[in-house]
Amino acid sequence: MAKDKDNYGLSTEKKLRQITPPNINYLPRLPKNYNPKIGLIGTGGISDFHLRNYKKLGLQVMAISDRNLSKARTIRDKYFPDAKVYENYNDLLNQEEIEVVDITPHPQDRLPILKKALNARKHVLSQKPLVLDLKDGEELVNLAKKNGVKLAVNQNGRWAPHFSYMREAIGAGIIGRPISVDFSLQWDQTWIAGNPAFEAIHHMVLLDFSIHWFDIAAAFMQDQQPLNIYASTTSFREQKYTPPALASCIINYEQAQVRMGFNAHTTLGEEDVTTIVGTKGTLRSRGPGLNDQPEIELFTEKGCAKIPLEGSWFENGFQGTMGELLCAIEENREPTNNAASNLRSLELCFAALESADKGKVIIPGSVRTVP
Repeated sequence: MAKDKDNYGLSTEKKLRQITPPNINYLPRLPKNYNPKIGLIGTGGISDFHLRNYKKLGLQVMAISDRNLSKARTIRDKYFPDAKVYENYNDLLNQEEIEVVDITPHPQDRLPILKKALNARKHVLSQKPLVLDLKDGEELVNLAKKNGVKLAVNQNGRWAPHFSYMREAIGAGIIGRPISVDFSLQWDQTWIAGNPAFEAIHHMVLLDFSIHWFDIAAAFMQDQQPLNIYASTTSFREQKYTPPALASCIINYEQAQVRMGFNAHTTLGEEDVTTIVGTKGTLRSRGPGLNDQPEIELFTEKGCAKIPLEGSWFENGFQGTMGELLCAIEENREPTNNAASNLRSLELCFAALESADKGKVIIPGSVRTVP
């Protein structure tokens, strides 16, 4: 009997056939027998997500440092009341019992702290973006190697449930080699209006926000090397803040393409969709926002499946970055979110910024600093 076809030539039988989902371990891991004493430097807004998830994991945060002692004491009392508090981060680094340091300040303030922490032979988790100059990043990588410690980057998007599932599924060869990746995001970031720290970032979308997408794109594409990148940004007169709210980017590979579309001023009808088409299948995730992606859709030659996801970005993500660093220390290997690999993500990001500024195609790696 001939198979019925819909208007797109897809057989109804193939479209409806359900398969058992593959066994993909996408949730954050923890070490089996390693739970070191951790220090946190910097108690800005992001530190709340760090400490909340470290407490949930049962990790040992023994010291917190911030030049504003009142802020440090407040967040210490909220999550780890027995932790010591220091105004000078050097006092924290001098504590021999501290083996791992989570460093959260902004890039310009963070760089000297990273160097001192590595020279103090502490394993380090750095906030993103790691650096604003690739030369500084390479120096940090060499410094970690010289001192025999691990340097990881808090690219927490890698452990967002949907991204983590996709990354692991690609690694397992379930959809073959990725040939196209499409990110389409419409979200409301109008809360930054009037905030000097964000208003001052001209490329708020392509740098501060999209660094996660450049990083996950690099992870999805594995060993495929990018050839060139083209990006653009646009503002519109009704915007509530200064930085361009609209941005797009295309990354070309020899046999693949990554496409990104961003609207950071969507006050109604937010949506976040990721589609990866491979040589053997397709993965798709869709939800009202980056922290709400309820399921993965998988399409293969054998059929399709919908896989419900556990967790959320702001939970799994912050658990995953620190958990991976601790596992890597225990297993004596480099963490997958190591600084050297993150430099490849920064090459994409810096090239995109240069492209948006100059309106031309840029080769990743040719731009060494934030324009």
